[in-house]
Amino acid sequence: MKILYAIQGTGNGHLSRAMDVIPCLMKHGEVDIVVSGIQSDLTLPFPIKYSLRGLSFIFGKSGGVDLWKTLAKSNIRKLVSEIRELPVENYDLIINDFEPVSAWACYIKNLPCIGLSHQSAVLAENAPAPVVTDMIGKLILKNYAPNTAQYGFHFKPYAKDIYTPVIRKQVRDQKIEQGEHYTVYLPSYDDKRLILKLGQFKNVKWDVFSKHNRKPFTSKNVSIQPIHNDRFIKSMSGSAGVLCGAGFETPAEALYMNKKLLVIPMRNQYEQQLNAAALRDMGVPVIRSLKSRYDMVIASWLENERTVKVDYPDITAGIIDQIVHNHTSKEKNGGLKTIRQNGLFT
Repeated sequence: MKILYAIQGTGNGHLSRAMDVIPCLMKHGEVDIVVSGIQSDLTLPFPIKYSLRGLSFIFGKSGGVDLWKTLAKSNIRKLVSEIRELPVENYDLIINDFEPVSAWACYIKNLPCIGLSHQSAVLAENAPAPVVTDMIGKLILKNYAPNTAQYGFHFKPYAKDIYTPVIRKQVRDQKIEQGEHYTVYLPSYDDKRLILKLGQFKNVKWDVFSKHNRKPFTSKNVSIQPIHNDRFIKSMSGSAGVLCGAGFETPAEALYMNKKLLVIPMRNQYEQQLNAAALRDMGVPVIRSLKSRYDMVIASWLENERTVKVDYPDITAGIIDQIVHNHTSKEKNGGLKTIRQNGLFT
C-alpha cells in the first residue's frame, strides 16, 4: 500500500508529532512525505518526497502573526501550481496534518483526504472556545486544508475521534527533573522585547529559545539561544516551569512533564485562542500579552508551585491502526461529496 503523509511546516508542532506518526504509518506500507511551509525549525529524520512552499503564516515580533508579511510572502501562483502537480492520485491512502497543498489537490481530484491534526479537534462542538468568536479565523481553520474524514488531537478527548496529544518518544524517554530556570518559547516576540520584560524578574533565570537569533548570548538573567530540538527538550524537562505560546505540542509536552505552565496566545491566530480557552478550563493561567498589566500574573505564577495533572498515554500506534482499517477498504470515490456534507465554506 502506498501512503502519502502530508505535514504543515509552519511552526514546529506538526513536525514534532510526525516523528512518532511516521514510524506507525510505515508498518502499513510505503510512506511518502509531503512538507509544505517556510516557518519550521525542525528537521525530520525521514526522507521528504515533496518539499513545497505551500501557504505559511509568518510570525511577527510583537506577539502575533504578521499579516502583512504573510501576504507579502504568499505566492498564490506557486501554490496553485503545487496543488495541480502533486500526484495524489498515485496513493492508496492520504493522511493530512493541516497541510493545504495535498488537501486541495485531493479536493480538486475528488479523492479522499483523511485529516489527522490538532486543527481537526479545536472546532469540535464540545471543545472549549473563547467568549468572542473570530469568524474569519474560524473560516480559515475550516477551509485551509479540507478533508473527507477527521481525527483530531486535543488537550482532552472532547468528542469521538478526538484523542489526547501525541507525546513523542524523545519526550517520554526524557528524565524529568525540577530545576531553577524557566524555559521560554515565544516565537512571535523578538529578543529585545523578551529581554526587557523577563529581565524585570531579576531573581529568575530565563532560558529563551529564539526564532529571531542564530547566535547564543546572555543579557543579565536572560539566556538567548537559537531553537534546537534536543536542547529545548532538555531545558524543558529540567525546568521549574514553561512560558510559551498557546500552541499545542509545547504546552502538551510541558503538561506531560508535570511542569507549571503559563501561555500567551498569539494575536491574529484563532487556533491559539481556542487552545488558550481549553488550557484556561484546565487551570492553566493565560495572559494576552507581555504588557505591564500582566506583570502581577507572571509574578504570581512564578511564586505558585501548582501544576495541572494530565494522563497522556502512548496510543499513537492504535490510532494509526484504526485509521488505516477504517479507510483502506473504502473506494477512492466520493471525496468531494463528503467534503460538502461536512460543511466546507459554511
